[in-house]
Amino acid sequence: MLAAQRQHLILQELMAAGTVRVATLAARLDVSEMTVRRDIDALDAGGLLLRVHGGAARTDSFSALEPGFAVKSTRDIDAKAAIAAMALELIKPGMTVFLSGGTTTFELARLLPRNLGITVATNSIMVAHSLASAEPDAIRTLILGGERTPSEALVGPLAAQAAKAIAADLCFMGVHGVDLVAGITSPNMLEAEVNAAMITASGRLVVLADSTKYGVVGLAGIAPLSAVDTLITDRGISPDAAAALRGAVRHLHITSPATQAGHHPATAPEGTP
Repeated sequence: MLAAQRQHLILQELMAAGTVRVATLAARLDVSEMTVRRDIDALDAGGLLLRVHGGAARTDSFSALEPGFAVKSTRDIDAKAAIAAMALELIKPGMTVFLSGGTTTFELARLLPRNLGITVATNSIMVAHSLASAEPDAIRTLILGGERTPSEALVGPLAAQAAKAIAADLCFMGVHGVDLVAGITSPNMLEAEVNAAMITASGRLVVLADSTKYGVVGLAGIAPLSAVDTLITDRGISPDAAAALRGAVRHLHITSPATQAGHHPATAPEGTP
């Protein structure tokens, strides 16, 4: 298990209980207590928890810092799972798809069937690690190189150049923000550049964004909403926001109660022509 995955679980425990003990975490994660202490030290240094004798306690700083993958993956878990389940319906046998960095694309990677003969190109360390658990050759995985970010994505000229060399049917993209004027955005300029290269190399762009992303504007623009073929979000989106998005993207899909409960939709998603 990667350090980011362990730290994600530690933060989940803190979100639920307020405090955690080293011995309990070590048993649950099946690692040594020394490993857990190192993870707690790392999270404490980032201001994400308070290290105390024998364990850790929750602080009020979960939303105060620009989050990395571990803390982002503890937020809006049900919505992200529902969005990923709906996105899965768009994948057909033999496709080549991009999966960008992000916690929702990671959820999609975990759901990918192993019998469709698909190829996945990704700049996400976490997505690549998830797909590595598949049987050999079940999913062909192409990993873009580059510099690692706090969100466990690989960015920079190397990743952008590699993305341009791949012809993909779909690009599934997680984003920091969705805004009618600013479009889809990222807090990282290098990551925005790589994401833009993925879009250029893809036949269709599918944005996976839970409702909390609406109206958020990151530092760097990735693409205008007119470049988005399909936007998948959750039922937390307001009616006014949904109406505005329907006029800005080609297809707006909103998760149904069935997908919110963790089941695949029996009919076409909302907004499908």
